[in-house]
Amino acid sequence: MDKKIVITGVGVLAPNAIGKDNFWQALKEGKSGIKPITIFNPGLFKSQKAGEISDFKAEEFLGPKGLQNVDRATKLVCSAAKLALEDSELQITERNTDSIGVVTGTTLSLWNVAELSREMVEDGPQFVTAGIFPGTTINSASSQISIRHKIKGFNTTISTGYTASLDALKYAVNFIKLGRAKAVLVAGVEGLTFAGFTGFYKIGFLAGIKGEEISCPFDKRRNGIILSEAAVVLVVEDAEYAKARGARVYAELTAVENSFDAFRAAKYEPQAAGLKRTMVKALKSSGLHQEDIDCVFSAANSVVQQDILETKAIREVFNIYADKTPVTAIKSMVGESFSASGILQLAAALGCFEKNFIPPTINYQEKDSSCDLDYVPNQSREQELNNIMINNFGPGGNNATVVVKNHGGE
Repeated sequence: MDKKIVITGVGVLAPNAIGKDNFWQALKEGKSGIKPITIFNPGLFKSQKAGEISDFKAEEFLGPKGLQNVDRATKLVCSAAKLALEDSELQITERNTDSIGVVTGTTLSLWNVAELSREMVEDGPQFVTAGIFPGTTINSASSQISIRHKIKGFNTTISTGYTASLDALKYAVNFIKLGRAKAVLVAGVEGLTFAGFTGFYKIGFLAGIKGEEISCPFDKRRNGIILSEAAVVLVVEDAEYAKARGARVYAELTAVENSFDAFRAAKYEPQAAGLKRTMVKALKSSGLHQEDIDCVFSAANSVVQQDILETKAIREVFNIYADKTPVTAIKSMVGESFSASGILQLAAALGCFEKNFIPPTINYQEKDSSCDLDYVPNQSREQELNNIMINNFGPGGNNATVVVKNHGGE
């Protein structure tokens, strides 16, 4: 019999709130976390805002020890892991540690690489700080989660860009279904860095270069992303294991699907074929029909082409139910956190089950005739939700769709 997979713990650090309850309340209120950047000087650029996590002090979560030469992304995700484990009440012991794994989606957390390069150029190779080097590996953040919490099962990092955290979720689900783990900490993280910001700016992807610096998905004024940072960790478990230990369950994962467009690097597949394919696969895997989905949490990030493509994909897949299905874009409030964005959307969906609401797409003022669905404009909507679909994709070719079921909706 196919194993049921459930979510039992949530840890969130987002631009508009720290902690799951604060995050869910911020979404309900339509609170934006987009603000002028303070952690580096963006003065050379037209774009000067980001989804920055304000008032974050790692020592308040992790204590003062072991933080030297640790980059911001690692501090963020280790803090989220602590919150998630506390929330799930999962006790890690010598008896169960080999049955618990960690998988993290991250791609752009490059602070240590940039710092090492700076020291080599400015001070010379012989004066480089040795402690920086271990953190230059992409698996460093994930490893630190395991080290801090003494988790001895598998430890993996997925670096597939926009869909990395949902791809990490699929990896975890597969390991549990194969009997290779009982519980997995699934993480997604990106820290805001000068290098990452500069890269997105130079390829012309940021809002403010050619228009107003605002995240307004589906709105006619949209002109690019607001780059952001986020760290989310979910505790994902075999349902029987969770039941045996008396865990509280937020939701059941009924489908986690992905695909690759194989079109062109850094270009959107012009028909959104991969996204449509993952949505159809997710509906089939979940055993649901279009009319059973109460809301779609969209990947919409205020990029002109992306929002149009997702609208078309939803309309084609949902057919006559497209106009009846609310579509929300939380990136209007939290910006584009790249690898962390998918799992941040999933964490938001769990709160909507808990609090019975659909978050708004804020900053929605001017209708675009190419975007013609119900986007829950500007105000959250009170509604009981049983099944939510979450989409994530970008110009790199990766597509991911998750369907999650309210545990109280059975």
